This record gives sequence, structure tokens and C-alpha cells, in this order.
Amino acid sequence: MSRRPAHVTSGPYAPPVPARELSVVSADGARLHVEVHGPDGAPAVVLAHGWTCSTAFWAAQIHALADDHRVIAYDQRGHGRSPASTACGTDALADDLEAVLLATLAPGEKAVVAGHSMGGMTVMAASARPAFRAHAAAVLLCSTGSSRLVAESTVLPLRPGRLRTWLTRHVLGSRAPLGPVTPAALRILKYATMGAGSSPHMVEACARIVHACPRGARHAWSQVLYVLDLDDAVRELDVPTAVVVGTADRLTPPRHARSLVAALPRCVGLTELPGMGHMTPVEAPELVTARIRELVATYVGPHTAEGPAGVSATPPAARTAHTPQTAQIKEGA
Repeated sequence: MSRRPAHVTSGPYAPPVPARELSVVSADGARLHVEVHGPDGAPAVVLAHGWTCSTAFWAAQIHALADDHRVIAYDQRGHGRSPASTACGTDALADDLEAVLLATLAPGEKAVVAGHSMGGMTVMAASARPAFRAHAAAVLLCSTGSSRLVAESTVLPLRPGRLRTWLTRHVLGSRAPLGPVTPAALRILKYATMGAGSSPHMVEACARIVHACPRGARHAWSQVLYVLDLDDAVRELDVPTAVVVGTADRLTPPRHARSLVAALPRCVGLTELPGMGHMTPVEAPELVTARIRELVATYVGPHTAEGPAGVSATPPAARTAHTPQTAQIKEGA
């Protein structure tokens, strides 16, 4: 295992100590660092973080949920405490999520799976996989998209077109080290990834996580995101799915969320957060946690197992078509 990544050590974004840590082996032999928080037998939630992040990114949600949920978080390969791998791509992302589900959930046990950014893309990539379909009761997609990520990014304040796409690809995919977390680095990260109203402790928490990501992994996965096309996979995501996006998201602007809503077979709501950026689980921790709780209550319920096998039935609501609704949430909600 690699060393524990740098992160803030106090406040709501300081990662809690897990009840258990596992090393899960994926299909190609890659090892994944997995943390389990909360009591055995509680309703399960699985968290997949985004590009350049780690399990520490979900600290606020883990703190809030672990009293009465079993929260499973893992480091994507090459991130956090999961070693780098030569295999980078959507198949690897799907393999890794399947491996985590099989290693941490009982046969037939259902969970809510939440993914942020590349974590949401992981969920899409796994949408047709047997283990995902066996274990996913519902999904939360935060600040994510299925294709044209670089072409539609507004990180660079230029007109859309080939020049902006080329420059954005090279900026996001740079091999240069990010260096220490300085005041200048905080300003850059806030501009690129967070809303103007994000508080300093939110920005610092994100910066420490992002700056701890190895530059080789950062570059390798940026190339995957450049060519990403999961539009067909979205249409295979046949579980109740809620979508959250910040209106000031420059990395995956709201048009991505609206495209997902239009394509998802069973969307159960779109929440647009005015003025918030790409890091919605950090910028709006209570809202994201509340969405996870709602999905658990509706589609998993307080008792996840029927007998020792952990088999749960899909609630009738999960088989009912929903008309997506957009909720405009005020800042600070």
C-alpha cells in the first residue's frame, strides 16, 4: 500500500477513521484501498470519488452517514492509497467498482451507489455489469457527464471551439507537479473547480486532496476523460438515479447533467445548486448527504437483509416510472 495521502486533519472535512480497511483485488490484479465505516447490518452506501481525489473527498458524507449506515468508500486506481496501474480506461473503472461491490456486500445485498465526477462515470461504465445490477438499488450522480468533457469545459474563458478544446486538454492533462498548497494554488483551484462563494476551509480541503494525487495518475486519467464516451452506458443505467450539479460548474457544466436526465431510463430528479461549482459534495455537503439518505430510505430501507444471506427486495417505487423534476436550491441550503 502507498502512504496515506495528505488531507486536512480537523473540521468537517477531516476523514474519519474507518471501522475496517480492505485491499480488494480487481479483475486485472490491481489492488484497491477500501474503507468501511459504520455498523455491520446497516443500510449500505458505496462512494466512488472523482479524478485526482481520494476517499478523503467524501469525509463530510461519511461523518454524517456512518452512525446509521454502512459506508463503503474506495480509492480509484492510482489515487489515494490504491497503487497505480498500467490499465486506465472505463473498463478498468467498471472492473474496480464490481470488485468493491462483490468484496463488501453480501450476495443479493442492495446499496445506494454515489459517484462524483469520474466516480459518476465509473457508475455509468458499470451500468450493464452483472455485479452492479445485482447490488445497486439506486444511484446518485454528482457533477458528472458522459461525453465531450473537454470540449464543453469552461475552465478556460474562451469561445467554444478547437482552440479552447486543445488548450483545455493540455492544461488539465499537464504532467507538471502541482507543488505545495500555496495561496496562489488555492485561488487557481477555487476558480477552476469551485463556486465563488466557497469558504476557505472548503477550498483548502479540496486543494490538499487534489495536490496529493500523483501527477502520473492525474495525467493518465485525464487522457481517458478526453476520449470518454459513455452515452450508450447511460441508457443502460436502469436503476432509480438522482442527479446533482452546480450551476457554476466549469468542469462538467449543467448541460451535462441535463443530458443525463434526458437519457436516464429512471431519473428521479435533477438538483441544480445556484452558484456552486464542481465539488458539490464539499460545497453542499448537507444537500448531497440528504439526497443519499432519501435514496436509501426509498429504495433500500432501514433493513437491507432478509435472513443471513443479506438478500433484499427492490421496493415497488423502484419499479415505477418517475417524471424528473428540477429543484433549484438556494446557496447554503
